[in-house]
Amino acid sequence: NMLALSNNNDADNNNHKSNSGGSNNTYGQQQQQQQQQRDANPWKLLIYDKHTRSIISPLLSVSQLRSNGVTLHLLLNSDREPIPDVPAVYFVQPTQENLSIIARDCSRNLYERAHLHFSTRIDRPVMEEFARLVVNTGGLSAVASVHDQFVDFVCLENNLFSLNVPQSYCVYNNPGATEQDMELAMGNIATGLFSVVATLGCVPVIRCPRGGAPEMVARKLCKLIAEHPTLIRSKDGLHKSHNRPVLVIMDRNMDLITPVQHASTYQALVDDVLDHKANRVEFNVKQDANTAAATAGSRGRAPPVVRKKLDIDPDMDPFYSQHKFNPFPEAIESNGAELQEVSAREQQIRSKTGGAGTTVAAAVVSHHGGGDSNELATAVESLPVLLDRKKKLEVHTSILQAVMNEVAARDVPQFYELETSLATGSYKNDPSSAKKEVIGLVADPSKGNVNDKVRLVIVYALSNGVGNTSDIDEVAQAMKESLETKGSTISADGAAGGGGGGGSHGTLSKEDRAFLESGLRAIDYLKKLRSMHMIPTMSSMMQTEVSGGNASSGSDMLSSFMARATNQATGLLAKATDKLGTMLGKTHKHRSTIAVENICEMRPNTEDDEYLYLDPRVKGDVDVAALRNAARAPVREAIAFMIGGGCYGEYQNLQMVANDRRSITYGSTEIVDPSTFLNHLAKLA
Repeated sequence: NMLALSNNNDADNNNHKSNSGGSNNTYGQQQQQQQQQRDANPWKLLIYDKHTRSIISPLLSVSQLRSNGVTLHLLLNSDREPIPDVPAVYFVQPTQENLSIIARDCSRNLYERAHLHFSTRIDRPVMEEFARLVVNTGGLSAVASVHDQFVDFVCLENNLFSLNVPQSYCVYNNPGATEQDMELAMGNIATGLFSVVATLGCVPVIRCPRGGAPEMVARKLCKLIAEHPTLIRSKDGLHKSHNRPVLVIMDRNMDLITPVQHASTYQALVDDVLDHKANRVEFNVKQDANTAAATAGSRGRAPPVVRKKLDIDPDMDPFYSQHKFNPFPEAIESNGAELQEVSAREQQIRSKTGGAGTTVAAAVVSHHGGGDSNELATAVESLPVLLDRKKKLEVHTSILQAVMNEVAARDVPQFYELETSLATGSYKNDPSSAKKEVIGLVADPSKGNVNDKVRLVIVYALSNGVGNTSDIDEVAQAMKESLETKGSTISADGAAGGGGGGGSHGTLSKEDRAFLESGLRAIDYLKKLRSMHMIPTMSSMMQTEVSGGNASSGSDMLSSFMARATNQATGLLAKATDKLGTMLGKTHKHRSTIAVENICEMRPNTEDDEYLYLDPRVKGDVDVAALRNAARAPVREAIAFMIGGGCYGEYQNLQMVANDRRSITYGSTEIVDPSTFLNHLAKLA
């Protein structure tokens, strides 16, 4: 809409989505539609800053920008050549620096016209100062329109968003932060959440724990919504008043295990073990030795490593949208089965055409009129869709292989299983066994990399009833001595030790030593918080549920998986069977999931009673106890928001509360992988 709105002075822009014509259109009709789209969407430039680029990149590909008439997209603070006969759409933050650059562009007549779109509300004093600057520099005639968009958040999926606040956990946990710093940080978070609410177009009920960052953000957000003249009185919002969403704002300190714990599901593992950001996955692939020798003539040399970069759409990719929350072994099995099915169907169609190609005309001519030509034509018409599906499945095959390589090399299932046992209280009555198991794993140089071991020690330190401060010190020291004397077979950057800079010959690489020192600082920081009772321990805060919600036990699921793998025991699936058995079975509701579920189900003597109840349509706090005597509408939509960093493991876990009648959206100040969160903890030490 932002790109279409920029055409108000040029043509009617109601057809900015006209590029999705029906499949029965003739070539001439398609050409006519494309011409109409070009008339409605004249060519334009898109200028953004680094922040707004992160908003656009997960939503619009280059081809989608081009279909909306964007011929060129450039960074605001880059060197840009004048293109005086083309209008420009600016999508930037309303900062003083950005406004000064825009005023300079207008004074130089860099583009035909400038349509200004700000990611959030521009304050009136800033707007007046910008107006004076544009007038004084003679660029007023170049400004065609100015818009506040209220889109200051990154939408990664339909039910996942981030405010893209870097190092957000450090910002509000920094002991040196002043009151003014905190007010500014919490105000920015509230403004970002207001953009989410404005995009929804529906006023939520706000719930949060009392005190601290969540209450500060909740009250600021409530005030922003209540004071907004159109949102609070919108007809759409009133129409939805009986089914208003519930926004639950929480503090990362309520659960520090989840962002460091090893995962077992497909999407969470991709984010953990691969380079994954803004729906783009990057990983290294070793070329086949024969292929490398044939292409580069490098016989006798080590196969070269190729960097793969793949974009995946979590909502539009059929396989990913269906299996991203599934246990990793199930995703592997489903990929193999679907790929086999698609390949068989493709072969069946090609055999009918007699190798005549994939066009309907060629297939019918080759068929010589025998049998049902219409059926054959229909089959051939479906081939492009089939090939596209096959291509997407092959993309996931390569991603699954890359994840599997990391998981197998680092023995991730062993860490996952032990961390889960610690966090759910399995060792609560046997702390000596817990310590023995943890020391045994962190002191084994063939198991995991430095970060894997640090994460296990942190889970041990945060688990209730399994160890005191001296036990934590003993475990951390055992890890440190083992790494310094024996090294690590797997480097923290994923490379195997031995000639590759890993932990060969009982030494740590420079990178691994830095990871170890950072990890030890993170452990020290959490020990201090634990000693001051500033963070909860976790064993009493997780509930066990059988994966899938049925009555079959974890062992039954594992046996079933093993039986299927025996029938298809080739390649990746057979490897997964051997390595990933412990990733099937039971799943556990994390702390945030329990809190959101209690609020959605309105359970007494839980967070539903304890958390503040703020309604922007009502002055003052709402007494939840009084609501217990009244009929409350069921919660159809919940938004769980985490201040201080979220993760894909938590996003996946929250979907346990979702059902046919209720959707769960997850958001955070930023989405962080475990290694990044460890760095944040270390900085606070």
